[in-house]
Amino acid sequence: MSQPESDLRAAASRRGSFLQTMRAVGWSFFGVRKSADYEKDVSQLNPVHVVIAGVIGALVLIAVLMTVVNWVLSSGVAA
Repeated sequence: MSQPESDLRAAASRRGSFLQTMRAVGWSFFGVRKSADYEKDVSQLNPVHVVIAGVIGALVLIAVLMTVVNWVLSSGVAA
């Protein structure tokens, strides 16, 4: 087995919880993260969970933005 492949398998077998991953992705959406927390996340979080959490976070952000835009347009404030 090659080195990058074994590194990928080792990263995918990390045991960080999905809730911890969602919290880390949420903070990253705001762009506020301490470097110590970032290093801890890199060593503990499963990269597959990070991708899934990122997609979920993006979908939630889009849904919230669409809801706010529809609310503003229907209220007549934007007209």
